[in-house]
Amino acid sequence: MIDFKKIIADKINKVVELEEGLEKYIETPPNKELGDFAFPCFSLAKALRKSPMIIASEIKEKIDISDNSIEKIDIQGGYLNFFINKELLKKEVLKEIDEQKENYGSSNIGNGKKVIVEYSSPNIAKPFHIGHLRNTLIGLALYNIYKFLGYEVIGINHLGDYGTQFGKMIEGYKRWEKEYDLENNPIDKLTDIYVRINNLCKEDEKVLEICRDNFRKLEEGDKYCVDLWNKLKDITLKEFQRIYDLLGVKFDSVKGESFYSDKIDAAVNILENKGILKESEGAEIIDLEDKGLGVCIIKKSDGSSIYAIRDLATLKYRADTYDFDKCLYVVAYEQAAYFKQIFEIAKYLDIPEKCVEGLKHISYGMTRLSTGKMSTREGTIVKADELLQEAIDKVDKIIEEKNPEMENRKEEATKIGIGAVVFNNLCTTLIKDQVFDWNTILNFNGETGPYIQYIYVRTKSVLEKVNKIPTFKEIDITKLNDKESLNVIEILYGFRDIVISVSEKNETSILTRYLLDLAKAYSNFYNENKIITEDEELTKARLYLSYATGIVLKLGARLLGIEMPNKM
Repeated sequence: MIDFKKIIADKINKVVELEEGLEKYIETPPNKELGDFAFPCFSLAKALRKSPMIIASEIKEKIDISDNSIEKIDIQGGYLNFFINKELLKKEVLKEIDEQKENYGSSNIGNGKKVIVEYSSPNIAKPFHIGHLRNTLIGLALYNIYKFLGYEVIGINHLGDYGTQFGKMIEGYKRWEKEYDLENNPIDKLTDIYVRINNLCKEDEKVLEICRDNFRKLEEGDKYCVDLWNKLKDITLKEFQRIYDLLGVKFDSVKGESFYSDKIDAAVNILENKGILKESEGAEIIDLEDKGLGVCIIKKSDGSSIYAIRDLATLKYRADTYDFDKCLYVVAYEQAAYFKQIFEIAKYLDIPEKCVEGLKHISYGMTRLSTGKMSTREGTIVKADELLQEAIDKVDKIIEEKNPEMENRKEEATKIGIGAVVFNNLCTTLIKDQVFDWNTILNFNGETGPYIQYIYVRTKSVLEKVNKIPTFKEIDITKLNDKESLNVIEILYGFRDIVISVSEKNETSILTRYLLDLAKAYSNFYNENKIITEDEELTKARLYLSYATGIVLKLGARLLGIEMPNKM
């Protein structure tokens, strides 16, 4: 694909001869009338010791646009505004979509690099709620996008299967196992046990101490504790898999914290040899106060491990095993301070510098109910499987009212319902909290997943009216000269940069915003232009543009983890 930003940067560089990579300064003007791309000459003012206006004027005078890639250059303030050759743009975009189809916009920028994405990571013996759902969907989207860009990606489900909470579960099960049949709805029963034992721990400190002792026994290999722990883990994983299957989620590695328990001592020894471990009231700590990061506890006073050293042992294992370039931790923003501690301590773990530099916390906001925050301990949660099924049922009811004869109704309702939930989780800036609202999520006319799916189905329905979809070689691109067609093509051109931007910022809302913009642009094109006309060449061109738009909408949705329906 022709890279207009690079062309512009190279042309400027030949005039000023200052530095390579000027394309990073090139912007897209807020108003199309100003141009397709803009270069702010403010970035050169210091080096050239001239005002941005003078620099802009001098560059415009000297710049060579004889190759016809650029139609004209204007000056606006201290900006050089470039108008690209629209015929060249149309040809390049539509030809590449014809050649690459579902690989359009892919890249090899990640070749030879490894990225770990740790996501989902629910707790054993607890429900998979809508907070876990958001985590899973963010991670899946990032996994897909990095892979699309040529990276070797390792998706890891780091299960919460260790810690004092399991000492509590063990104690609760000991006390009340005869009251619960775990053959049916086991997670609900285990949740009830967990809520009860938590309440008891609040009332009686001695019970909490017993629970802590249970976890110590589990770490030491006590047979009863280990057998019960394995039983709870097997039950939970079976329940979780139903949700993963519904979402199309797969992992390259599924390991719990427990897998790394025999690697903890080695990590502790490294930290001891570095001289950064200190004793404090019987516990072992690392003091990071001088870096403004507080104190990180490594081992409790009773000798049992805490999640920090388990995470550090895990990190060491991943660096040794995968020699990664990036390791993304998809975890809610509440853990931001904690990950700053872990990433600081990682510098002392004898792992490659590139691994330390590649550690990233992908922070996201919480999903909240209209009544407030969820809590497993208090029993106030929304389970993911129930929410997904409700989404499917609601869509099925809408279809029943509007199009009861639809073929494969259940299958299409599943794609739309799941797609609505997926898009809602990814469409706002990740750091923001979400309040779950069905009226917003299932709005077919709003900025939602169903709206994008609806526009995709519209492109399909247009094509189904003809016997043959024209190829790029069969169309006359000069027929696509209306502003609505050109707007769609310009947005299609930006797809590759959008996907790269998602990976650079680890921000899925960049792609959801793009898909909404593309869907709206096509809707405007569809409303303002008759597709099938008496002019056969015009019809072919507009049909092909519909086809190209459908490809990119489906591709972008797939990267997010959304399937497109065939009918709506």
